Amino acid sequence: METSALPESRSDRYPRVSSPIHTILVLAALCGVTFWAKIFTDQLSVAANPNRVRFYVVIFLFEWLLFLFIVAGVRRSGASVLLVIGDHWQSGRQVLRDIGIGAGFWVVATALLWVFGRLLRIGAPAPNMLAILPHGGIEIALWIALSTTAGICEETIFRGYLQRQFIALTKSAPAGIVISAAAFGAAHAYQGFRMVILIALFGAMFGVLAYWRGSVRPGMIVHACQDSLGGVLGAFMRH
Repeated sequence: METSALPESRSDRYPRVSSPIHTILVLAALCGVTFWAKIFTDQLSVAANPNRVRFYVVIFLFEWLLFLFIVAGVRRSGASVLLVIGDHWQSGRQVLRDIGIGAGFWVVATALLWVFGRLLRIGAPAPNMLAILPHGGIEIALWIALSTTAGICEETIFRGYLQRQFIALTKSAPAGIVISAAAFGAAHAYQGFRMVILIALFGAMFGVLAYWRGSVRPGMIVHACQDSLGGVLGAFMRH
C-alpha cells in the first residue's frame, strides 16, 4: 500500500542560508557602520570643506566587503548563492522583463512614498544629508558608483540574505519581510527618525517585490536608479 508524501515542513519551505552566528555578525557590522555614518555625516554638516569623497569610499568598501562576507557565509553553509540573489538571467528578454517589473514598481512605490512622506510630515532634508550630496563631476561619478553599489549590495544584504534568514527564523514570510525592512530602516538611522520609518516602508515594498519575484534583481535596478537620480537631482537643485 502506497503512503502519501509527507507535507513539506516549514523549515524545508523556508531554509536558512547561513548560521545564526553569521547573521549576528552581519547585523553587528551594520550597527557599527550606521553609528560611524551618523558621526561622520554630522561632522560633514558643520565642516568648512567637507570630505565627501572619504564618506563615499568608506561606504563603498564596507558594502562590498559585507557582500563578500555574506557570499562566503552562504557558501560555507552549503547553500547556493542563487537562493540569495535569484536565478541568473538567461536571455535579453529576461533582463527586459525585470527592467519592466522594476519600472512599474518604481512608479507605484514613488507614489506611496510621497503619501507616506506627507503623513509623516517629512520636510526638507536634514543638514547632514545635504552635506553628503555630490558637488562637481568627480563626486557625481563617485555618487553614481556608490548608488550602483547600494543597489547590488544592499538588496543582497537586506532582501536576499537577511529577509531569508528572518523568514526561516520566524517561519513566516510577512514577519521576515517586516523585520528585514525594520533593519533596513535602522541602518539609515543617521538620516533621522522619520526618515527611518519612511525608508523601512520602502524596504518593505522591496521585500514584497523580492519575495514575489523570487529574485532581488528588479530591486537592484530600482535601488541603484533611485539613489543615483535622487543624489544627482538633489545636488543640482541645491545650486
